[in-house]
Amino acid sequence: MKSKTLQITVAVLSVMATVAACSEAGSADKETKKEDISTIRKKEKDELIARGKYLVTVSGCNDCHSPKIMTPMGPIPDTTRLMSGYPSEKGIPTLSEALAKDQNWVKMSPDVTAFAGPWGMTFGANLTPDEATGIGNWTEEVFVKTIRTGKHLGQEGGRPVMPPMPWYVIAKMTDEDLSSMYQYLMSLPAISNRVPAPIPPNEIKITKQ
Repeated sequence: MKSKTLQITVAVLSVMATVAACSEAGSADKETKKEDISTIRKKEKDELIARGKYLVTVSGCNDCHSPKIMTPMGPIPDTTRLMSGYPSEKGIPTLSEALAKDQNWVKMSPDVTAFAGPWGMTFGANLTPDEATGIGNWTEEVFVKTIRTGKHLGQEGGRPVMPPMPWYVIAKMTDEDLSSMYQYLMSLPAISNRVPAPIPPNEIKITKQ
C-alpha cells in the first residue's frame, strides 16, 4: 500500500514539474515574442525614416525648406537647420521698384528660401516637428491631405499651397512614399522658427530708388 502511495506521489510531482516547466517555457516564449514584435516595429519605422530621408533629399525639398550656408560654389543646406524653413531672423525681404514691377521673372533670396512672383511673396515652410512653428501638431493624415489636395492643412476651402511648392508633383507619390516622408520629417530635431505668412502682391515691401 505504501509502495502504491509513493508511486502516485512521485507521478503527481512529476506531472507538476512538467506543467511548471511548460509554464516557464511559455512565459519565456511570450517575452521573446514581445521583444521580437518591438524589434520588428522599430526596424520597420527605421526603414520608413530612411526611405523618407531618401525621398526628401532626391525630391529637392531641402532646396526651398532648408536655410543655406554660402560657399564659393553657391548655397548648400545648413545641416544644423534642415527643413526649418525661411530664417525668421532675416525679417521680411524688400524688392526694388524695378524688380517689383517686372513680372516676367520669379525672384528668390540668395539662400533660396524666399520667393516673389505674380502670386506675391512666399517663404519655405518650417517642416520640422516643432509644435508651435512647424508641423509637430500635424497628423500623418493632415500631411498627406495637404500634399494630395494642394490646400493648407488639407482643408476644403483652405488657402492654396503657394508657389513655388510643386505639390502637384509630390501628390503623385504613393501613400507609402508620403508616409515615409512624414516619418522622416517627424524624426528631425524640432526647430523653433516662425516663418512669415504669404504676402499678397500689393503688400510686398518696395524700396524706392
